Amino acid sequence: MSDSKIPEPDCLEGATHPRHTAQIFGQDRAEHAFLDAYNTSRLHHGWLITGAQGIGKATLAWRIARFLLAETSETSNEKRALAKSLETPPETALFRRISALSEPRLYLCRRPWDQKGERLKKDITVDEVRKLKGFFNLSAADGGRRVAIVDSADEMNISAANALLKILEEPPEKTTILLISHRPMSLLPTIRSRCRELRCAPVGPDDLGRALSLAGFDEGRIDAGLTTLAAGSIGEAIRLLASDGVPLYGELVALLKSAPGMARPALLRMAESCGGKNATGRYDLVLGLLERLLHRLALAGIGADRLSNAVSGEIETLSRLSPDPARARIWAELSQTLAARSAHGRAVNLDPTSVILDMLLKIDQTAARQATA
Repeated sequence: MSDSKIPEPDCLEGATHPRHTAQIFGQDRAEHAFLDAYNTSRLHHGWLITGAQGIGKATLAWRIARFLLAETSETSNEKRALAKSLETPPETALFRRISALSEPRLYLCRRPWDQKGERLKKDITVDEVRKLKGFFNLSAADGGRRVAIVDSADEMNISAANALLKILEEPPEKTTILLISHRPMSLLPTIRSRCRELRCAPVGPDDLGRALSLAGFDEGRIDAGLTTLAAGSIGEAIRLLASDGVPLYGELVALLKSAPGMARPALLRMAESCGGKNATGRYDLVLGLLERLLHRLALAGIGADRLSNAVSGEIETLSRLSPDPARARIWAELSQTLAARSAHGRAVNLDPTSVILDMLLKIDQTAARQATA
């Protein structure tokens, strides 16, 4: 497979890679926190950028990388004059080099491509972190700063994590390591303790709309249902738009409306649509939407008045099946159980059709027990 066709593990399907993105939405607080550390000469060598997937963590990391590397570029004087912004003009040579991954002072550590298996590896391996160590051992041509981005740190295996820890314990001078994490509590505590955290927040509806419009999506498709399901994640909104996720969520809600006693042929059709070689994206999407549906079922039991319909008639169905906190707890427990089952299914390569059918049947069985409780 040619390099141009190799998928990038740190880019959501249907979205522009964050290194090409000049603007960021909804992360002013995190950006200002970094600038404050920079302007007061308290720049830490390790930064852990956290928050839900798709809200702009990687975009922030690439903005920080460009900003720091501009210290010795042709835009350095302008950068120092713009102490309240991380902005780097897209027309600069630095921006273009980073976008092309040809900037020698920057290293990107991510899941590698397995040439033999012709697929991305499941983890960031220790070899990738050793390459990072080698990058830091080289002297920068101009004696200036070097930056590394690890996206995402959650994907490191234990050997890679331990190797990175050693780098964080004894960082070279003028280096900055930016770790992107969707689940920071899954990282080694010693890695977390050696980094300063930058927390990114879910993006508000207005910023979400502006970001999607800038990405080229028709404003007519950016409605309340999309905003509700995206839950403040620009990346999730793009995925939903690119794969007709809102109508698919409507199909799942329609199945739930007949629970308990969901029609087996309808369940089987939904499950079978996730099987086959070309249905990987559909499988991932349905898993995510089922997780969202169960989460909203639990929320309904503790305050349905705080929810709004993602699709027509949704809240009525959720309120019927989860009318009180006791039932909300049952749905929350089921959500955790099914998340563990789906993770196990991925680990051992279970048939996606079987995984989805099992999840739908478990939801129907839980609805039946709720009805008699």
